[in-house]
Amino acid sequence: MTLTRDASEYPSEKSRGVAFALAALLGPFGAHRFYVGKTGTAALMLCTLGGLGLWYIYDLVLVAGGSFRDIEGRLVSRWDPESPRSENSSAEVLEELFALRSEVAELAERLDFAERLLANTHPAEDLPRSTPRN
Repeated sequence: MTLTRDASEYPSEKSRGVAFALAALLGPFGAHRFYVGKTGTAALMLCTLGGLGLWYIYDLVLVAGGSFRDIEGRLVSRWDPESPRSENSSAEVLEELFALRSEVAELAERLDFAERLLANTHPAEDLPRSTPRN
């Protein structure tokens, strides 16, 4: 038995930031709905001026909250769709985590070395003192 994911489970390629900007600026005209491919409801929104403002406010809240969906039923949730998340993102995160751990270990060694150097310095008491002249 194979498990297949429905297309609506994946995030949309459309930008949430662009959709939000369009909804905020041109929302009563349905620009954000044209952007995500919902041309039928966008035209209806254009004719009713955003449902006399109520539909516009509702959509604005949906887009801002990340619950707005595109024509295929996928959530418009990513602010920056230019950097898509791949299926191997967990492997990439683990690689970055390993690199960060290596860097932290190296910094800890350097700090330990610096502390040992500072501990071995001679205090000013061991230096010869000059006698005061009368």
